[in-house]
Amino acid sequence: MTHPLHHLSRRSILRAGASGIGALALGDLLARDGLADVRHAQLPVAKAKRVIWLFMAGAPSQLELFEPKETLQRLDGQPLPPSLSAGKRFAFIDGERAKLLGTKRTFTRHGECGAPVSELLPNIAGIVDKLCFLRGMQAKEINHGPAKLFMNTGSGQFGRPSMGAWSLYGLGSEAEDLPGFVVLRSGGRGPRGGAPLWGNAFLPTNVAGTPFRAQGDPVLDLASPEGVGADEQSDFFDAVGDLDRIAADRTGDPAFRDRVKTYELAHKMQTSTPDLIDLSGETQETRDLYGLGDGRPSFARNCLLARRLVERGSRFVQLYHTDWDHHGDPGNHLGKPLEQRCKEVDRATAGLILDLERRGLLEDTLVVWGGEFGRTPLGEVRDFVGRDHHVSAFTLFMAGGGIKPGHSYGETDEIGFAPVQGAMDVHDLHATILHQLGLDHEKLTFRFQGRDYRLTDVHGRVIRDVLA
Repeated sequence: MTHPLHHLSRRSILRAGASGIGALALGDLLARDGLADVRHAQLPVAKAKRVIWLFMAGAPSQLELFEPKETLQRLDGQPLPPSLSAGKRFAFIDGERAKLLGTKRTFTRHGECGAPVSELLPNIAGIVDKLCFLRGMQAKEINHGPAKLFMNTGSGQFGRPSMGAWSLYGLGSEAEDLPGFVVLRSGGRGPRGGAPLWGNAFLPTNVAGTPFRAQGDPVLDLASPEGVGADEQSDFFDAVGDLDRIAADRTGDPAFRDRVKTYELAHKMQTSTPDLIDLSGETQETRDLYGLGDGRPSFARNCLLARRLVERGSRFVQLYHTDWDHHGDPGNHLGKPLEQRCKEVDRATAGLILDLERRGLLEDTLVVWGGEFGRTPLGEVRDFVGRDHHVSAFTLFMAGGGIKPGHSYGETDEIGFAPVQGAMDVHDLHATILHQLGLDHEKLTFRFQGRDYRLTDVHGRVIRDVLA
């Protein structure tokens, strides 16, 4: 007997919502797709349907961008109080020798909320009433590679699924002809950590992130080989699909059915992906809003592609913009390199949020902006002045997706060394994002090697003070 839900398409079920018949149907589809039964992890209401994560790889300095500290300015050049340096771990400085370091940047309070933002981010400053600043963020890993893993997977070691993979595993995708989880990269090389940052690890292979390339074909090997026509390609897909289905029936291994779905999606993407990256239909006003310029590969172009992806149903889009690792440089004091990175992302970040809002997408799209940790209020002891890695306090911001706008959560001490209230670690951030997607972080699990794993491991709490 045919199951009564089998006639429904995946998109129609997802649009039915995260409660009632929509949730039941979604759970049924996920079970049939080999993604296990995740119905018990779903919450009654989801405020966000999708996530765009703007990852500033290398860790921007919160003290140059969002956190003016008058006391730090006044104590510039003074030793760090022993009570703060005791037992603290830094990457490149000796806490007993380092001196406090003020900033040369000018800060102004903006919007009705009065959030301070430096001169380096004038466009982001103009939308602070749409943002929620997390000013008491804390990380765990002191070096970039493990810290990026920790921010993305909840662990500083390889082998855990990424947040995008968990989101897709829990909710599926509304996109029928594009990946549900897409990765876009700009800036220099990297990011450090590579593919595991968007990998599926032990989750099903079809929830891994799909990296799009900046030039040429967006996805490697997507185009048909030279001399292979549409009929030959269809025959190949049919034959491989039949073999994989036979193998799945005989072995019970869901990986074979995952391969079938991968081939089917790849076939659809041959048509949908060129249309996605063709920006010729975008108005000049929209191009100017993002600061697109000549349209060459850039963070701005990736922001516009992110909007186009979520419009088409992608669940999780992650943009990595690299080269934020600013320890300083001779004579510049966190100068030109930092200024250049800010110029590259400022207009496009604000443009993306404004564009999502005017299209009615911001209310159920959660945007996250920030790096893997912060920067010390101390200067490194080198021939030039810069800031070291800092896990004890840094700043992220979020917008949309049911997050409280024009709000700041958390506060650091008078020199910006550690939170004095509203501390929030990476597991808390993950728990809160999953909650907004309608998922219970404690119940969204996958059994592997005899243990029920989850994104937040055995930690995490939903920070309800940041929810609208």
